[in-house]
Amino acid sequence: LRQPLESGESVIARANHRISYPSRIQLVAAMNPCRCGHASEAGRSCKRGPDCRERYQARVSGPMLDRIDLQIEMPAVLASDLALPPPAESSADVRRRVVLARERQAARFLALGAKKLRTNAEASGTLLELIATPDEAGLALLRQAADTLHLSARGYHRTLKVARTLADLEGAETIGRQHIAEALAYRGETMRQKAAA
Repeated sequence: LRQPLESGESVIARANHRISYPSRIQLVAAMNPCRCGHASEAGRSCKRGPDCRERYQARVSGPMLDRIDLQIEMPAVLASDLALPPPAESSADVRRRVVLARERQAARFLALGAKKLRTNAEASGTLLELIATPDEAGLALLRQAADTLHLSARGYHRTLKVARTLADLEGAETIGRQHIAEALAYRGETMRQKAAA
């Protein structure tokens, strides 16, 4: 699964033969915080003890987590939450923002001569330097986070891609500190650090 996530292809090598199949995927996955599922719930605790969460989550390797751009911890839904009013932004409004962001991305890649690329997620490291340079405050935050959170080169670049996309969704030409901060929050690094402390 790591290879399709990273390169968009699956390679099968047997004896003296090597075959490559295109396999661009979008991975959407979910998991409980621990085996019983109660480790993060308010007023409840894991039935298996304090080490259960760590052992359970260790089943997903660090390199695999590094390839997942958006990692969001979801709290348990309370009955009172089900009766809340609908969100302020409708699905149609979100769709419009996404369409505009994708159009911005396609135009950006076309202007750079990368006609086959459509989204920021597809940008290589070299191209990423051209399209995703944060402003001074954003760059300072990203460098600090890279040191503090021990981001790998892959994690650093994936954070930039997400931040570029967040700026596109907002209609911003420049990646600001707020885009970097939100992209880092989606990486889940801070949650893993808190759990390890």
